[in-house]
Amino acid sequence: MSHPCHPGKFNLKTLAVSGAAVALALSLSACQGGTSPKGSAGAGKSAAADEITLADAFELGGYNPTNGYAELGVSPMYEGLLGLESKDPHKLPELRPVLATAMPTSNADKTEWTVEVRDGVKFSDGSDFDAQDVVANYKEVMNPDTASEIGASYEMVDQINADGNKVTFKLKYPYPDFPSRLLLGLAPGEYMKGGLASESPLNTKPVGTGPYVLKTLNSQKAVWVANPHYWGKAPQVKQLTTVYVPDDAARVARIRTKEFDGSIIPPALANSLKNLPGYQVVHADSADWRGISFPGSNAFCADLQARIAMNEAVNRQEIIKKVLFGAGKPASTPVSAVYEAYDPEAQYKFDLEDAKKRLDAAGWKPGADGIREKDGQRAAFTLAYSSNDTVRRDLSVAFAAAMKPLGVDVKLEGTTWDALDGRLDKVGILLGGGDKPYSIDTQVYSILHTREANTSQYDNPGNYGSPEMDKILEQARKSGDESERVKLYQQAQKQYLEAPNHVFLAFLQHTYVTRDAGWKTGNLTVEPHSHGVNWGPWWNLGQWEK
Repeated sequence: MSHPCHPGKFNLKTLAVSGAAVALALSLSACQGGTSPKGSAGAGKSAAADEITLADAFELGGYNPTNGYAELGVSPMYEGLLGLESKDPHKLPELRPVLATAMPTSNADKTEWTVEVRDGVKFSDGSDFDAQDVVANYKEVMNPDTASEIGASYEMVDQINADGNKVTFKLKYPYPDFPSRLLLGLAPGEYMKGGLASESPLNTKPVGTGPYVLKTLNSQKAVWVANPHYWGKAPQVKQLTTVYVPDDAARVARIRTKEFDGSIIPPALANSLKNLPGYQVVHADSADWRGISFPGSNAFCADLQARIAMNEAVNRQEIIKKVLFGAGKPASTPVSAVYEAYDPEAQYKFDLEDAKKRLDAAGWKPGADGIREKDGQRAAFTLAYSSNDTVRRDLSVAFAAAMKPLGVDVKLEGTTWDALDGRLDKVGILLGGGDKPYSIDTQVYSILHTREANTSQYDNPGNYGSPEMDKILEQARKSGDESERVKLYQQAQKQYLEAPNHVFLAFLQHTYVTRDAGWKTGNLTVEPHSHGVNWGPWWNLGQWEK
């Protein structure tokens, strides 16, 4: 996983929503399916019908694609060689050519991929787009001097070359999922100078090939207008204004006054808007999981039987009902039902009594205070979570409560991501993942594999795993036989149940509130961990029609 899944210095924060505490007594409105809502017009009563204004929970800026912004090709102003096409909001989107003329082709062993780039495309500054820009962008991401947040995601690339309008990627090993790496948003090659990605001028003055261009930006508001150089069909929504409103309750209050056309809202608060005239509450499926990592230096968590018991002692359905208000689906592994390789049988069943017996057999016996002990070690550990994230907080509270009848003491610590640096082997962490779900390899490899040299510190921080799991994952990511890959990933799920390294709890459904205004918006799409007003009903804003 890249940093947007967890903490990081990424300017445009893609962490889970922060804000005011939410009363758990609220109930969630019914989930929406099929197509996304009919869009939104302008803010308030005075905005034009071809403008919309959205409230975002995340800081503005950080628009450099080589540092992770628009890594999946979803953005008002950037496009990738490929893009997403959602034919069913409950299934993974398909990949389609955007700045490429056709889908990429590969050699027989999937170690070389070639893509032809589109002619006649200009960047928003009027300069021409060509194959050399593609090469420059990918080399910038891979250049260690840029300290790109997403550099490790392209570690399989050995060489990139352009020949006329064709770009060839030569890989270090077979990688059948490589087309998913061609979603990366692209900027002019002249911006690729090898400096720190976090300091690139693209962070505040983005230049891309997409349907919109940034007109104005300050810490509170960004205004996007139609790109006069856009190579495709001109967008019917002519202006998008994004306002930074970090407090959840404040966004809800301002939507009630119809100041905004939409926003991302935590499920409990969104429920309070379900009857607001002219608005809809919608839920986008995602591969965005929430789960608990284990401290690597803890005697109890190091016991395999203890990790299995903790998985058995969690009632995931109840947590989704009471904490997520129905806006989620149970997770026992990081493989969600959107994948062909999903195994519905590879799930932990809630069985508190079996969990107790398992700990008894492993020698963890209840002490005088009810907390289990073995060889002088207590069944106890600290679980840390981002203190400004109400969903992670509430999930942490629910997990700790579920551990009490098992005889496990989980102490909670609300903190910051920066404060966790250097402590990952000492505490459990309420993590999120699924940053690049359009490849099953990136959904599972780094979180289930034992740690490697280029692994993010938040991927399997306790470094639990097995040679068996590592072998399965390595075989699956390189196999060019799709049926074999499915079998291997199903095998990985069964292997995980025997030796878990996390307690996965749920796949979130991202919750949005949007104004009805007669737009034909098409389907929602299965979303990654990253969310906000670039996603939800607005992920394909440039394609909206009336």
